[in-house]
Amino acid sequence: MKFKFPLLLLFMLLFLAACSLPGTSGSSTVSDAEGTTEASSAESTSRFPENPNKDLDFDTDKLEDIWFAGGCFWGVEAYMARVYGVYDVTSGYANGTTENPTYKEVLYENTGHAETVHVQYDPERIDLESLVSQFFMIIDPTLLNQQGNDKGTQYRTGVYYENAEDLAIIDGVVAAEAERYDKPIVTEIEPLEHYYLAEEYHQDYLEKNPDGYCHIEFDSLEDQEIPSLIDPAAYPKPSDDELKEMLTEVQYNVTQEDATETAFSNEYWDNYEPGIYVDITTGEPLFSSADQYDSGTGWPSFTKPIDPAVVTEHDDYSGFFKRTEIRSRSGDSHLGHVFDDGPEDRGGLRYCMNSAALRFIPAEEMEKEGYGYLSDYVD
Repeated sequence: MKFKFPLLLLFMLLFLAACSLPGTSGSSTVSDAEGTTEASSAESTSRFPENPNKDLDFDTDKLEDIWFAGGCFWGVEAYMARVYGVYDVTSGYANGTTENPTYKEVLYENTGHAETVHVQYDPERIDLESLVSQFFMIIDPTLLNQQGNDKGTQYRTGVYYENAEDLAIIDGVVAAEAERYDKPIVTEIEPLEHYYLAEEYHQDYLEKNPDGYCHIEFDSLEDQEIPSLIDPAAYPKPSDDELKEMLTEVQYNVTQEDATETAFSNEYWDNYEPGIYVDITTGEPLFSSADQYDSGTGWPSFTKPIDPAVVTEHDDYSGFFKRTEIRSRSGDSHLGHVFDDGPEDRGGLRYCMNSAALRFIPAEEMEKEGYGYLSDYVD
């Protein structure tokens, strides 16, 4: 009987460590990706906030780079990918003493590498100071060679840079962070010596395995300031008397009284010219021809709005079953409904809109009409 309790205790420790197993070098623990199974795509978004960057267009010639080591790179990668303004994040190994290390070599052979993520970001959307500050929200910079359940030099924290001018910015963030702690910060701030991509199964690991081990919390992402592509203040709603003057009877009934126009006999159901569709009442941009497709329903259909912020969703019980109504943000106009039977390879949604709620701006007229800033969003 004297041997059963230690065995039970060992089992409990392994269970609490989630995907961590004891390593062979000192007290380090390792995250075991090879023993997990890939989750379905439907489950992959349930654990983490939605990525605000997934529908953004980036100018890849303007991107800048920074590298973060913050313990197990699975969670750091998933978190940093959801920081607004980040184009891409990969997992790899940085600043060690060997070339092209494998995962097992980093864990067991004292290569000196740190599990690190490479962040490519748009400096016009987020500056380096904000990005580094966001990183410090998910680490304990006073712990040496440890984050979460993981211990070992490969789990040390660090910020690695290529541009010498970045150092002053990073040091400024570290100085501000130091005031929050009563222990010294041990996070490395060093030039990047080298960075090697980790094995493919580590890339986007938590997207593929949402129940996998993750030592960080994502709550701080909720406080991000994510600017809207389209400024609602530029598209004020007219008074009701003005709307009655400017709209046809059908347009008024659809937008203000939630009516639905007839399928296959409305203005834009078969229009596929390049351009954008704006709210007929305010002119606020809503949809692009780049996201339009033939749904076969007889109404103009889109896979997504130009900017998710320009539409609002509402429960609609007016029919024989619950539907999701779509209204415009600035004008609060009834536009139509959204359904989950859209093209799977384009997100799976179908925004089924009333032509009477929209005005089409051809691509060649967008600049003249004040929509030139959205030209990149049109085919």
